[in-house]
Amino acid sequence: MEKILGIALILAAASAMADKIDKRQVLYLTEVQRHHVLTEMRALLAGTQDILEALSREDMASVESYARPLGTNMTHKAEGHLKAVLPRKFMQLGMSTHKAFDQLADDAKSLADPKHTLRQLSESMKTCVACHAGYQILINERASQMEAQPSHHKH
Repeated sequence: MEKILGIALILAAASAMADKIDKRQVLYLTEVQRHHVLTEMRALLAGTQDILEALSREDMASVESYARPLGTNMTHKAEGHLKAVLPRKFMQLGMSTHKAFDQLADDAKSLADPKHTLRQLSESMKTCVACHAGYQILINERASQMEAQPSHHKH
């Protein structure tokens, strides 16, 4: 009986561990690409915190000023090299986030309604949660090594 109980405990533990296996899609990026994506994500997170703090003061001018740089203008800072390596769905999630910040900034200026802005921010955070729940970024060591090697081509 103790043997059966021991086996049952081992199986239960193995089952619990299997549930903890990261099932998110792996995105293999170079160190430079990973740095770019994570830097952008951190800027979005810091900007969201700034917006929430401004909303707590009902300072809609600051809300707009914090949201505006997180919009689609942010995407012109080197996304070209990422389009070829990131899945379309990932890129769509990112673009929808930037568009949401454009709309949030526009509405903060025109409507000046903190509750409306808070609802918008809550809705856009669902995209962040979906992205982080669906993807993980690992470094492609080989591509990173090639990226780090100086080119010997003469131009």
